[in-house]
Formats: sequence, C-alpha cells, structure tokens
Amino acid sequence: RRPRVAILATGDEVRRPGDPLAPGQIVSSNSYALAALIRSFGGAPILLPVAPDTLGGLAEAAKNAQGCDLLLTTGGASVGDHDLVQQGLGAVGLSVDFWKLALRPGKPLIFGTFGDRPFLGLPGNPVSTIVCALLFLKPSIERLLGLPRQALPSVHLPLGVPLPANDGRQDYLRARRVAGHITPLPIQDSAMMNVLADADGLLVRPPFDPAKAAGDLVSVILFPAGSLPA
Repeated sequence: RRPRVAILATGDEVRRPGDPLAPGQIVSSNSYALAALIRSFGGAPILLPVAPDTLGGLAEAAKNAQGCDLLLTTGGASVGDHDLVQQGLGAVGLSVDFWKLALRPGKPLIFGTFGDRPFLGLPGNPVSTIVCALLFLKPSIERLLGLPRQALPSVHLPLGVPLPANDGRQDYLRARRVAGHITPLPIQDSAMMNVLADADGLLVRPPFDPAKAAGDLVSVILFPAGSLPA
C-alpha cells in the first residue's frame, strides 16, 4: 500500500486556504505543495490541522498523526522564539537523530523518529520546504515502499555566467536553461516561491566549490514536466 504521510504545518500565522487572513497571517501553501509531491512520490498525504506555536498545542496536534507511516512537519525547525517543534514533540515521543545540515536552502532540517515511525522536520520557508522534500522526503517514501532509491534526474550543462567560489554549504541554486546554458536566477531567497516556479532546475554546487567561469560544466537537477506543484 501507499505509505501514509501525515503533514503537520506549524505556526500561529498559518491559515488554511479559504480562511480569512488577518495582518501578518499567511496561507498554508506548504501543506498542499507537499501533499502534491507526496502523491507523485507514491505516498498518501494526510493533512493535519495546523499546530499553534505553543508546546502544548504542538503535542496535542501530533496526536492526530496516529496510524501514519511518517510524520512530516513544516516550520518551527530553526532557532527562533517560536521554533518549538523539537521541544514540543520531544515531550510526546520525538527522538532527533540529526538537526541542521551544511545545505542551502534547508539548513535547519530535522530527522529522527516519532515513536516507532520516521520523522522529517522541514523548514518553513516554501523554497526550503520543496527542495528538502525533493532531496529527503522522496527517498524516505521510496524506502517505505521497499524501492531502491531513484536519483533525481541530473545533467551537466555549461554555465551562462561566472560564479564566485562557494562557501562550506552545498548549494541548490534555482536556475534557468537559456540557449543551452544554465544560469542561476538573480534572487535566491528561500521565501520566493515565484523564483522556484520560474526555474528549470537546481544548479548543484558542492561545499567549497571553486569559482567557475562562464562555459564551465556544472551539475543540474532538472525538473521534469509536472514534477513540482503548480
């Protein structure tokens, strides 16, 4: 059967589509983008009610994940005053195996177990959520299905512009293919979903990758048609 993946969005500011929005509130777009991706990966998404930014509220919301094969959260994974996923869920069965990766976007990703099932805590910024879902949620669902990992499709393409040396994080730059070359989009903010929507793929830069000249070959994870939720 298809693995059941419970999606728990967190945040006092997060509202379901159709709910009235007060100043400072946002629509829970991550949940629905993740649900579409989970279906495409072979899983069955279960949308849980949004959890508030309180320890008790998170613990109570997690009770709705009973019977799922994997618990997935979005938001609350970083180090702000309202990033309470580890503490709130830790009181009701979350055991963290690792937190934070040398990765951009998606540094504050959490992985562990919630009771007897896998747990994946994604950052709340929408681009980070989608990139981490492609990199980590997809192979997790494949593992639950008993399938060998199916690598994301990648190619080597010449750069359209020069790039400076990279720092210590692995970069996944949103990029467009133009005239046979790949060019990073000018804005790489992980909150800018429209930039991801305009991209043809992710230009992958390893940690400490040296400076690149226009025309140098780089690795690119291409987005197949329909691979990202519209």
